[in-house]
Amino acid sequence: MITKKELKQINSLATKKARKTEQQFLVEGKKSVEEFIAGGFQPKKLFSTENTKLKGAVLVTENEMQKMSCLKNASPYLGVFEIPQANVLPNKGRILILDKVSDPGNLGTILRICDWFGIKNIIGSLDTVDCYNPKVVQASMASLARVQCQYTDLNEYLSKTPLSIFGTYLVGKSIYETAFPEDAILVMGSEANGISTELEALIGQKVTIPKKSTNGPESLNVAIATALVLGEITR
Repeated sequence: MITKKELKQINSLATKKARKTEQQFLVEGKKSVEEFIAGGFQPKKLFSTENTKLKGAVLVTENEMQKMSCLKNASPYLGVFEIPQANVLPNKGRILILDKVSDPGNLGTILRICDWFGIKNIIGSLDTVDCYNPKVVQASMASLARVQCQYTDLNEYLSKTPLSIFGTYLVGKSIYETAFPEDAILVMGSEANGISTELEALIGQKVTIPKKSTNGPESLNVAIATALVLGEITR
């Protein structure tokens, strides 16, 4: 059983303002809920339409679950989790920077790609989509539980880092001819405009994914491009 007050609070977490105020976010799906718990995230509330061994889970009807869900067809499991406290921004290892990436599906996919290739840290510009947006969480398939995603002023961060900075462009040195150090930053730009001009002066090496066709697309989707570059970096 869920109260009207609880339902209103859960529904509000679809908005960035409420997530920031409450410091909570939603996770839907049994596997995702279990993986966030295994990843050390603290559940505030758990709901299920099935009898479950999940500790503290409240049994609700399918109709109640649908009212809570952000999905067209609700999963039998939904969790409300605490947003973890921000950590010190990293300055070692391989770090992915996202500049003004706005599409939730792209960020969710990029989280999965980083998880696949063992990239532990993503830093987004302040206008990059919120990683706790329900669409991002869903698209990440629980990879957000294993990849740390933080936000900051990229000009300030990049101007102070001791790490080598690589940026992806349509024109640059081929990623297949570039040596990427173990400690380095890779900057990926927005879906529409690429890396912003204010960051360009901070990019130490412009790199590109070589294009073989002459009449093909002008650019690649940012998630696809990230997969190709990270695949080469970690090869």
